[in-house]
Amino acid sequence: MNFKRSTTSMAIALMALSLISVTSIQQDVFAQSLGMSITATADKGSDTIVVSGKTISQITDVTLTVTSPSGNNLVSVDQISPDADGNFVSEFKIGPTWTENGFYKITAMQGMQQNSLYTLKVLVEITNGMAEKTSATQSNLETGIFVPNETNIAEDAGIEIYAEAVIGSDRIEITGWTDRVSQDITLTVTAPNGNIVSVDQVTPMLDGQFTSVIITGGPLWIQDGEYTVTAQQFEDPKYTASEIVDIEDGVVVPEFGAIAMMVLAVAIISIVAISARSRLSIMPRY
Repeated sequence: MNFKRSTTSMAIALMALSLISVTSIQQDVFAQSLGMSITATADKGSDTIVVSGKTISQITDVTLTVTSPSGNNLVSVDQISPDADGNFVSEFKIGPTWTENGFYKITAMQGMQQNSLYTLKVLVEITNGMAEKTSATQSNLETGIFVPNETNIAEDAGIEIYAEAVIGSDRIEITGWTDRVSQDITLTVTAPNGNIVSVDQVTPMLDGQFTSVIITGGPLWIQDGEYTVTAQQFEDPKYTASEIVDIEDGVVVPEFGAIAMMVLAVAIISIVAISARSRLSIMPRY
């Protein structure tokens, strides 16, 4: 009798353990099977943007919306049903409603609520009704954790600046280049103590070149030391560049570097050599 009871108890325990294991496996699989991904691609000068993606949830449609850079206009909408594997694709034609220059936001969403696992966004730059070269991806498929969008610009994209000034001058000439001409560039000058002493906004030319002149001196430039000139176009590290200018008493400080030392050394040696050959003497002879 006791043997039967112990056998029955053991069987119940094994069944419970099996149920727990199966449930645990199902939960693990479910935990790893969440999220979606989207990719927007476009060739430079094209009027077509291709949006593709994959979602784990195939039971609801994916809604795609395109918003203008200002955020005020919804320029295009599409709704797609994922296939059996969760894949979806759509094309957007740049049309008359795409009047603004800048970055258009493409949002993919599943469900009525903006669940972070099923709401993703990428940016595509449009200039004069044509797309810039774009390959933008956002995904959280692997872990089910929201992953911010990395970059949607080409590998050679970016901004460069150069600061030139005459020693003792109160003028700093800024020249630079950017591969994005659709948005103005903000130039800021920061004092050694962190205070912003100058702000300017320039529009790049069609070839990406831009220039500006910064005048030093005045009550904001009273601190001596290294001032940082920063050019920023977008909220992206590739579009932020800085230069350092040493200021003292409101004017540019001369830098007596290694090259200057070499020039001075050569000059001294030349003077000594010429003096020896011509038998010049510092003291007059009588």
